[in-house]
Amino acid sequence: MSRIIAVLNQKGGVGKTTTVVNLSHGLALSGKSVLAVDLDPQSNLSAASGFLFFEEDELVRATDLDFKTIYDVLKGEVKPEECIVRVKDFFLLPGSLKLAAADLEFGGVVGRELMLKRALSSLEYDFIIIDCPPNLGILSVNALAAATDVLIPVQSEFLALFGVKQLIDTIEQVKQIYNPGLRIMGVLITMVDRRKRLSRAVIESVQNYFGDLVFNTCISENVALAEAPARAMTIFEYAPKSQGAQDFMDLVNEVLYGKEIRVSAESS
Repeated sequence: MSRIIAVLNQKGGVGKTTTVVNLSHGLALSGKSVLAVDLDPQSNLSAASGFLFFEEDELVRATDLDFKTIYDVLKGEVKPEECIVRVKDFFLLPGSLKLAAADLEFGGVVGRELMLKRALSSLEYDFIIIDCPPNLGILSVNALAAATDVLIPVQSEFLALFGVKQLIDTIEQVKQIYNPGLRIMGVLITMVDRRKRLSRAVIESVQNYFGDLVFNTCISENVALAEAPARAMTIFEYAPKSQGAQDFMDLVNEVLYGKEIRVSAESS
C-alpha cells in the first residue's frame, strides 16, 4: 500500500512545491518508488520537475503539446497510468491550468470529494506525494481524502500561524467524514534564516503550538533552492553539496525513519 502524503497549506509562498519536488527526488535517491502528483492549477511542480518549460510567460510541455494530465484523470476520461511520466528518478502525474475551475466544474459531481482517492487506488508506489493548491477548495479536500498523511510547510515569518487553525479544522473534518486514518505527519518550518532573531522566535512559537508534530529538520533560506526550479532541476541535481540539499536529505531521513532514529544517529 502506498504512503500518500498531501503537502498542504492554504497560505501561498510557503515552499509547498519546493518541498514536494525535493522530497520526491530525495526519497527516490534513497531507493523508494515515488509518484509526485501536481494538483495545483499553477503547475509549478510540473515545471520544476522538467516536464514543462516557460515560453513567453506560459507553461509549455517541452516535446508534445497534446498530453493528458490529472485534470483528465479527475474527469474520468483517462486512467492515471496513461498520464504518468518519468522525470529525474521519480514519476510525475502532471498538472493543468484547467484545474483552476475545479470548484465550479466538479461542484455538482456525486462523490466529488473522493475523485482523487479513486484515481490513485490502482497505483503502487512506495510514496505518492501531492502538491496541493494554496486554498482549501475541492482539490485540497480531494488530496486529504486520498492521503494517509499531511505535511504542513510553515514559513518562518511573523504570520506563519495565521490560518493554520482553519487548516487543522479542515483536516479534522475530512478525517471524520471521509478518511478516518488520516494523520498529520508533521509541520515543516521553511525559509529559515538562523541569523535573524525573528526566525528563531517563529520556530519557537511553531514548536510551542504544534509540539512533537514539528519536524526536527528546518529548511534553511538558500539561494540554490530558489535557483534550481528555474533550471528545472531539484536541489540534488543543481547543488548537491548545498545546505538546501542537506536539509532535504535530513527531511527524507525523518520521513523514512522518524525523528527518534535521526536524533539517535546524530548523537552517536
